[in-house]
Amino acid sequence: MIPYKAQAHIHSLNGKMDEITVLEKVGDNDYIVDYRGMKCHALFNWFVCEYYADDVYQIVKEN
Repeated sequence: MIPYKAQAHIHSLNGKMDEITVLEKVGDNDYIVDYRGMKCHALFNWFVCEYYADDVYQIVKEN
């Protein structure tokens, strides 16, 4: 998957939109994204065609 930029609802911003970089798809509707240098999980809502990034509880920690 080639990384691409998109707008997403950001958890720490109480749902306000900001830019993310979608890095990879890891599940059926689960994506790893980069938000301001932090990797976290995001979901894509097909009904409204928008991403929802959780930079509070779903941070990806590298080993």
